[in-house]
Amino acid sequence: MIKQLLVALSIAGMATGASADNTTVRIFDEVVFYDGYMGSHPDKDLDDGVLRHRTSLCAVKLTDEQLDKIGNDLTMNVTVGACCDNYDRIGNVNLAFVPKGSESYENGTVQRIELGRFITPFMDMNKRPRQITYGYWMDYLSLILRDSRLRQTYDLWMELEIFGMPYTANSQVKGCENRSDVFKGTLELISESQPAGTTDKNIIVPIVMKNPEYITLNLNNYQTEATDEIGTTKKTYTFTVPEDVTDSQIVLVISNHGANEGGEEYTRRQHFIYVDDELALTFLPGRESCEPFRRYNTQANTVYGYSERKDEWWQTYRNWCPGDVLDNRIINLGALSRGEHTVTVSVPDAVFINNQGDFPVSIFFQGVSEGKLPVPPTSGIESVEGFGPSNSFIVNMSGRTLSIIANASAPIEWIEVRDINGRCLRRQHGAGDIDASGWAAGTYLVSVETEDGLITTRKTVIR
Repeated sequence: MIKQLLVALSIAGMATGASADNTTVRIFDEVVFYDGYMGSHPDKDLDDGVLRHRTSLCAVKLTDEQLDKIGNDLTMNVTVGACCDNYDRIGNVNLAFVPKGSESYENGTVQRIELGRFITPFMDMNKRPRQITYGYWMDYLSLILRDSRLRQTYDLWMELEIFGMPYTANSQVKGCENRSDVFKGTLELISESQPAGTTDKNIIVPIVMKNPEYITLNLNNYQTEATDEIGTTKKTYTFTVPEDVTDSQIVLVISNHGANEGGEEYTRRQHFIYVDDELALTFLPGRESCEPFRRYNTQANTVYGYSERKDEWWQTYRNWCPGDVLDNRIINLGALSRGEHTVTVSVPDAVFINNQGDFPVSIFFQGVSEGKLPVPPTSGIESVEGFGPSNSFIVNMSGRTLSIIANASAPIEWIEVRDINGRCLRRQHGAGDIDASGWAAGTYLVSVETEDGLITTRKTVIR
């Protein structure tokens, strides 16, 4: 029987970083992305180690020195800075397996897997906060990056993709006249543990990789290549596991798009995932509320409006929030035999009015020939160390009361507390006490923004 485990842990819309005790590998450092429809990349001749496939897709080859720093635990942080795109756009991080020794590659000719997907906020580059950081739990990626067999055959390239357009900002945002830059992107891999060395027990099988925004051949019900049968939103993917595994999982990333009237962005549909024709996972996408991400949406927009909206409204309106991640959904399969298998994604109620919209789908299989895969931190996190650009505040506990105290020259402007699944429990203006008497024991994330724009997060355990 297939065991089902859904992971939606992504410290969504929160700035995160690394403390002094962590090992941080910075892959991209404020790389500029341009109008996704431009033919030529303005920075294509820069000698900075970045391969610019398109104005919306950049890649960096991971060095052995970088890979050798990875520990058993791994967090991936993506920071997006505002330039001249004030709309919500889709972005993602990928890993490409490129033949060993290649100095370049065509991204459509090599195998790739998607590691994380996000939606940018509506951002005015003249207003704070001017950037947002998305955090992902990635312990299972550590096994892939440290796999000796993969590294003997391939060079591993990290890709950062953000598809944007500057046209509205050109007329609406001060300083954006005649500009084509849309976002800046920074990508870091962070390990709290010591380097763990290589392993040869990992099995990775890319299954399907989403198409970019300008190619509408993702899952839908109106294109032959995008569905098993026209009129049904159902697609079956076949993959081969090369050897028996003692533990395994499928990692799925899917999001719902279609901004036309009645489009699939706005209607939540039940999703069904089958593995070898057996139902493995059902879910309804969307957050309880998008309010935790309101402050990152500094450009006025119709999604957030002018005032706070109730949870009930959000739950009937959207499949995702501008400023949030799209969940990495993990289906644990346990032990699995070598050979051919299938995974099927079905959204039977999807409509696609006027044949518009689609569901970008990325899936990969991961297994180990000995032992178990890392367990997602839904049961709690032991470490309570702070992390962020600096420890700008202190959390004191008195019974079930959290006291948030500034530890920097700038006063505290905002405080947010979330549970380990990213759900916002409390948001308040200024420093002060927070009553946690009604919360369950466990690990919580306290995020503070000071008046100078610094955002820092600490993990805190309530017992």
